[in-house]
Amino acid sequence: MGWAIWITGLPGSGKTTLAHGVATALAARGVTVKVLELDEIREVVTPEPTYSDAEREIVYRALAYMAKLLTEAGVPVLIDATGPRRAWRDLARRLIPAFAEVQLLCPLEVCREREEARVPGHAPRDIYARAGRPGATVPGVDIPYEVALHPELVVNTHECGLWTAVQEILYLARRLGRLAAARAARARRRLACE
Repeated sequence: MGWAIWITGLPGSGKTTLAHGVATALAARGVTVKVLELDEIREVVTPEPTYSDAEREIVYRALAYMAKLLTEAGVPVLIDATGPRRAWRDLARRLIPAFAEVQLLCPLEVCREREEARVPGHAPRDIYARAGRPGATVPGVDIPYEVALHPELVVNTHECGLWTAVQEILYLARRLGRLAAARAARARRRLACE
């Protein structure tokens, strides 16, 4: 049984940087992890995204289910997604026994600056440039971003260095790995007794 960590925060708060930093650090320790970057998945699921409520509901539910399937196959997962609605992250928590949420906090102004300087990748460009326009749905500006109520870890990315944040998430991953291993061992013992 694998585990999953959802790294959540506003666009530009550092989710992708941290997810890939943690994945690299885990790989150096011999642990293969799958990073589910929602912006990459969205390119396949909704190639021309509208970011409507209905579309977001489908995409985030599919993301939680993908993470569940991977963890059931024993694959550790890092979820890199804003997830502005707490309900989507809570769904993943219900689906995945060894789950943790990492809440990234960063002032909106810093997120805007980072987004403007972002190198091309899967994340859409000029997110904040579209904010405030009719029909815009930028989390934290046009639509609410619901901060986690009880995250396993909070990282202030504008104050905390990348290496320190990666180390904190690695510690969390080790704890989740032990939890997942213990649950798998209990399940094997139950099967052996039946």
